[in-house]
Amino acid sequence: MLPPGRIGPARKGIAHSGQKGGAGSRRVYCGGVDAATKATARTAAGPSPCPPAGARIHRRAGLDVLSWPALEQAGLDAIVTTRHGGVSSGPYASLNLGLHVGDEADLVLENRRRAAAVLGAAPGDVVWAAQPHGPVAAVVTAADRGRGAFTGPGAGSGAGGRLAVPGADALVTTDPAAVLAILVADCVPIVLHDPVARVLACVHAGWRGTVARVTDATLAAMASLGARPADVRAGLGPAIGPDRYQVGDDVAGPARETLGGDADRVLRPDGAGRWLLDLPGANALLLAAAGVPAGQIYPAAERTGGGGPFFSHRDSPPGGRFALLARLQPGRRQ
Repeated sequence: MLPPGRIGPARKGIAHSGQKGGAGSRRVYCGGVDAATKATARTAAGPSPCPPAGARIHRRAGLDVLSWPALEQAGLDAIVTTRHGGVSSGPYASLNLGLHVGDEADLVLENRRRAAAVLGAAPGDVVWAAQPHGPVAAVVTAADRGRGAFTGPGAGSGAGGRLAVPGADALVTTDPAAVLAILVADCVPIVLHDPVARVLACVHAGWRGTVARVTDATLAAMASLGARPADVRAGLGPAIGPDRYQVGDDVAGPARETLGGDADRVLRPDGAGRWLLDLPGANALLLAAAGVPAGQIYPAAERTGGGGPFFSHRDSPPGGRFALLARLQPGRRQ
């Protein structure tokens, strides 16, 4: 049982099958976790919602990327791209991966080719989500490879490829052939990996998805494939810093409703009638409350914007997008 005043359990997830526009085996989970997941839930311990940072930026296949050594050791290949090493210019300089922000499509596609190559993949191996800022997690397979790879979120299918996975802000798989990808530029990119069950998920968590418990929906989808929250490792990528993410009551209110007594750990007044929200910290709290051990949650210390290596929509809208890309390593099991 969670301590009084802490985050309470989410509502049971809703599963749908046979969604149009994707592989017939794809399942969709909307906010919440099932009974088996809730049975393992625990709350975060200690005064901070996040343990010490566990990510590093390094050079790989010609690009500067961020990765998590603890996840690599557990058999996962996951990176977060920076804004460096691409061919775009102006506000998109230089490794913009967003096809929907006004950059030239041929430049973005070359950037996507370079990013996929870091994982030994081609653009057609990557599965992208539509990312409507909601609580939906979709289970995908190799049959979904190439979705959104040549069109971008919300774009028509066109001649170059198929739509990104519709309605999804998180992608889940057990298939090493599928590279999962999430686009961000202030929202939190989250990679979840159960090395025992060999289940992988990538999550896009903006404030709307966070308060709608997109991480709970993702853990529910992972549980349907055999994962357990207690075995999950979580990497939280670069996002807007808590000192820069100023929000109004329209955001602070839902955040308090979702986080309960833990809200004060990630939400504080800015002194001017608004609030400062620690979005990565909020997601770390929700993951811990859903049963992911706090010691297995690895947040990046890096933040978006401020002249750093990661694009920020708040700094220069629409600007570029960086990405979280991840795939399971074939044959690796703990």
